[in-house]
Amino acid sequence: MPDTKIIIAAHKLYPFPEDALYLPVQVGAKGKDKFLSCSDDAGDNISDKNPYYCELTALYYAWKNLQLNAVGLVHYRRYFKGTFKFSVGGKTVGVLSTAECDKLLRETDVILPKKRNYYIETLYSHYAHTMYVEPLDITGEIIKEKCGEYYAEFLRLKKRRSAHMFNMAIMKKSVLDKYCGWLFPILSELENRVDVKKYDAFHARFFGRISELLLDVYIDTNKIKYSEIKVISTEKTNWVKKIGEFLLAKFTHKKYGKSF
Repeated sequence: MPDTKIIIAAHKLYPFPEDALYLPVQVGAKGKDKFLSCSDDAGDNISDKNPYYCELTALYYAWKNLQLNAVGLVHYRRYFKGTFKFSVGGKTVGVLSTAECDKLLRETDVILPKKRNYYIETLYSHYAHTMYVEPLDITGEIIKEKCGEYYAEFLRLKKRRSAHMFNMAIMKKSVLDKYCGWLFPILSELENRVDVKKYDAFHARFFGRISELLLDVYIDTNKIKYSEIKVISTEKTNWVKKIGEFLLAKFTHKKYGKSF
């Protein structure tokens, strides 16, 4: 499967893998100085929505403007694990290589991260404890009204305890076109129904967070074949802080105030 690019959503300069598979894209670039040669404000774009849509503005840019056989999305600090080595902050990390990606795409239509497990909560209850749940509930109403065949899978968020998170995926372009053609109209309608001004900057990013949960709704409803790969982070996660904040959210109803 030639002509595959994995978009790296980046809002600042950072070490990037030099494998030709990767294309760093500056997100939220509209009206800002450019530090990368490729930015999400080119062509047909929604760059100005980056404060709310997060890395999805890079996905939209790739969907609308890049003629490729397959497109992937990762983050400047988070990748699919593989054998291509590059150095970040004095340590060497291994990310998916061109050869590894090509081999997988000959066998499957979609590459996803290993599922993340929420052992003591459902996907819905975890979201409700840590974020404001109203936009997620309204998303369900939109799906029920606009594309009801997906609603049963959406309701399973209240039972499921694992999901493919991080808005990371590599999709053959034919799959990506259909997925984005489904996802972005839902988010656009969500904009019409929820006033983002009622939330602070952190919580106004709910479009990006909700899309994480919608990925499996789409994949499972359409019974799309996929492969899974482990995710690697170039920076350490403070699990003590993360778990502590989660417990506060669960038992004291204190919402998250930042990412961990």
